[in-house]
Amino acid sequence: MNTSAESYIQSVLDRMPRDTPLREQIATELRGHVAERLEAGLALEEVLHQLGDPQKLAESYLSAVPLVPVSAGDRIAAKAVDGFLSVLVLTPLMYLCTKLLPGFPLITMVLIVGLAGGCLLLGVYTAIAESSSDQTIGKRWMGMRVVSETGTRISFGQALVRQLPMVFSVIWVDALFALFTERHQRAFEMLSRTRVVQAQLRG
Repeated sequence: MNTSAESYIQSVLDRMPRDTPLREQIATELRGHVAERLEAGLALEEVLHQLGDPQKLAESYLSAVPLVPVSAGDRIAAKAVDGFLSVLVLTPLMYLCTKLLPGFPLITMVLIVGLAGGCLLLGVYTAIAESSSDQTIGKRWMGMRVVSETGTRISFGQALVRQLPMVFSVIWVDALFALFTERHQRAFEMLSRTRVVQAQLRG
């Protein structure tokens, strides 16, 4: 098939979470639509114009995929896993600081390097992981993923907004919203128009 058509189809698929059911079937169906219209005599540009914006087309396919919210407890467990991994990464740095600054109060060092550094590291890692693969290690372990409110993959900008409370160490205030909202969304999730939902099985 024409390279432009394949690029268009891939653009639609790229907007869908990697675990979207029937992902390959969707690609096959789109190729069929394109081939059928080309055989009818339409120009490729007109065919792609008829199919519409890849984002909107992805959203139309995803509208049939249920977005099942996860419990606050599962979300806490996933965050605990990611937090533990961040502590493991920072432990050598804290040890090095104790050697370089032997007279520096240990508790102050732990608060600065461990708490502030850990929140920053965790926030940056989470934003990168969620925008590139829909999941962090903790979320993958707990069987959940992050999507937009329409079910499509989130952008790095959305992922970054989601993590602002972590970066500025106000995650507990933000997380309280998840206990009282219908979809278990944090305040900054509502702001970024994102959700944490159960991962889907591939079709």
